[in-house]
Amino acid sequence: MARLLTEAAHTRNAASPDFFGLADLLTDEERQVQQLVGRWVDERVLPIIGDAFDQHTFPRDLIPEMAEMGLFGPTLQDYGCAGLSNIAYGLIMQELERGDSGLRSFASVQSGLVMFPIHKYGSDEQKQQWLPDMAKARKIGCFGLTEPDGGSDPGAMKTHAKKQGGDWVINGAKMWITNGTVADVAVVWAMTDNGVRGFLVEKGTPGYSARDIHKKMSLRASITSELFFDNVRIPARNQLPKAEGLAGPLGCLTQARYGIAWGVLGAAQACYQEALTFAKSRILFGRPLTHTQTIQIRLADMLRRITTGQLLAWRLGKLKEDDAMHHTQVSLAKWNNCRLAIDIARDARDLLGGMGITTECCPIRHANNLESVITYEGTETIHQLVVGREITGIAAF
Repeated sequence: MARLLTEAAHTRNAASPDFFGLADLLTDEERQVQQLVGRWVDERVLPIIGDAFDQHTFPRDLIPEMAEMGLFGPTLQDYGCAGLSNIAYGLIMQELERGDSGLRSFASVQSGLVMFPIHKYGSDEQKQQWLPDMAKARKIGCFGLTEPDGGSDPGAMKTHAKKQGGDWVINGAKMWITNGTVADVAVVWAMTDNGVRGFLVEKGTPGYSARDIHKKMSLRASITSELFFDNVRIPARNQLPKAEGLAGPLGCLTQARYGIAWGVLGAAQACYQEALTFAKSRILFGRPLTHTQTIQIRLADMLRRITTGQLLAWRLGKLKEDDAMHHTQVSLAKWNNCRLAIDIARDARDLLGGMGITTECCPIRHANNLESVITYEGTETIHQLVVGREITGIAAF
C-alpha cells in the first residue's frame, strides 16, 4: 500500500471540485490515497461502467485490483489491513462512487458491514479466520438485516435463531442484500430468546440459499440478492460473541452511513463536472450555454451544495477520528449529502438535454443509483426523524 501511495502522489490531481481548499486540510497520506483511487477510477472504472450498468452486471474483475490497493477494511489495524484514517476511508468511498454507487456499495459492505462487525464483535478465532482473506478479497461477505416485510424497523425482524444443543438453528429471510449470491459468509442478524444476535453463516451451509434480484432500474452494476434460511444449523462458535441487541447491527449501519455521506459526493462531483463540460461546449442561440445567467446560477448552486457537503463530511470524519462522532450527526450528514447528490444528478441530467438520458453520460446513471442510496441504510425520512428526536427528545417514528 505504501509503495502504491508513493507512486500515486505526484501523478494525478484530485479531480473533484475543491472550492474551499479542502485538500489543504488533508494529510499527505490522505491526499495520496485520493489520488491513487481517483486515478484508478479514471483508468479502470469509467471506461466500462456505463456498459456494466446497461448490461446489469457487476465488474467482478475489478475486485482483486481494489484489494491490491488496500480498499477493504482500510481503517482496521492488523489482519493485513491498511490502518488508514477515517478521512482517507471517506475519500476512498468518494472516489469509488464517482465511478458508480455499485462499486462503492461493494466496498462499503465488505468493509463497514462485514469486516467491521467481525473485528468489533467477533472472537479472535473469527477475526483470524475471516479478516485477512477478506482484506485480500479471497473471501467476500454480505450483511443480512433488512427483511421482505420491512427495513426501517429492524426491531420487528422475523428471522429467528433457536439454540439447540451446541448449535443455533436459523429460519427466515433477508432482502436487498448487496453481494448476497457471491458472498462466502453472511453476517446475519436474527431474533433470539434474549434479543437480537449476530451470526456468521457460511456459503454452502445446508438450508442456506441466495438468489439475485433482477429488473432493477437502480444499482444495475451491483449484485442485489435475497437470502433464505430454512433450518440452517450453525455451530455456537459462529455467533458473534460481543454483539448484543440492536446496538450491534445499528453500530454497523453507522459505519456504513459514514461512508455513504462521503461516497455520494463523488456521484455529485461527476455529474457537476459533466454538466460543466457540456455547458462550455454546447452552442445555443449563437453562444455557449455558460454565457447565460441561468446556466451559471445552476452550476454555482451545484458547486455550493458540493462544497457544503464536503466540509460536512470532513468535519464528521474529524469527529470520528477523535471518537466523538454521534450517530445522529451521521444521520444528518447522510440525509444532507444524499439529498444534494440526487438533486445535482437530476439537474445535470436536465442540463444535458437529450444526451442526458443515455448512459453515455453519467447523470442519469447516478440519478438512478442515488434513488437506492437515499433509501438504503435509513431512508431520508428516518434520518430526519432521528435528528428530530435528538432536537426534541421525542421519538416520532
